[in-house]
Amino acid sequence: MPGSEATPAMASPGEPSRAADPEAAYYQAVEEFFVSRRGDPLFISNADWLLVRRWRSEGIPLRIVLRGIGDALDSHAHSWSRERKVGSLAYCAGEVEAARDRWQRALSLGEEEGVDARTALRDFASGLEAARHLGPRGGAAAKALAAALRDRASGTMDAAELEGWLSGQEAALVDALKADAGAASLTEIEAAVDGDLAPYRERIPVRVLSRVRRDSVVHRLLERHGLVRLSLFHL
Repeated sequence: MPGSEATPAMASPGEPSRAADPEAAYYQAVEEFFVSRRGDPLFISNADWLLVRRWRSEGIPLRIVLRGIGDALDSHAHSWSRERKVGSLAYCAGEVEAARDRWQRALSLGEEEGVDARTALRDFASGLEAARHLGPRGGAAAKALAAALRDRASGTMDAAELEGWLSGQEAALVDALKADAGAASLTEIEAAVDGDLAPYRERIPVRVLSRVRRDSVVHRLLERHGLVRLSLFHL
């Protein structure tokens, strides 16, 4: 387990590695970007990892987090304290939250480039309708959720509220898929996830790694049926 002191980053600045696990990739990308912008190969404390977990839990897309970190470090580079090195990712928290707020407003108004929440909901519905190898519980849940998504797409859009609703709907769908999958299939998925996350066990706090593992199992269970995570976060 890493302590409160900085530890070597996963990759040299300017040469980002790639996480084998798609959920771990979010955490790794944040670390590598911050390290490269700071110009210091030593990173990061437990508190920093927990902050990244909070951003991930709040559904802030990776590009928005990186935008906020970049804004914070750009401001620091032009400030009176620019000779003093930024010591923690927490220094960037305010700018990340500001970037998140701008993103959510733009998304709700349909102004986020390349992203349309209504279209996303309809695409989620189409994906559920085309899902493969669904069992009786999963099939029923997918059909009901597809209808709910299409109905929601015709209503008002509030990105923050919508994300919470999607999270709850996804959880119910995943419970149905797990019930159909059975213990042996779930054990197989969990073993694959544990294998991919093995390199992180010595450097990421247990609470963070537990969240990554949970999300990874969900990601792979949905992927088996040709489904994606039901979140605007992934757009």
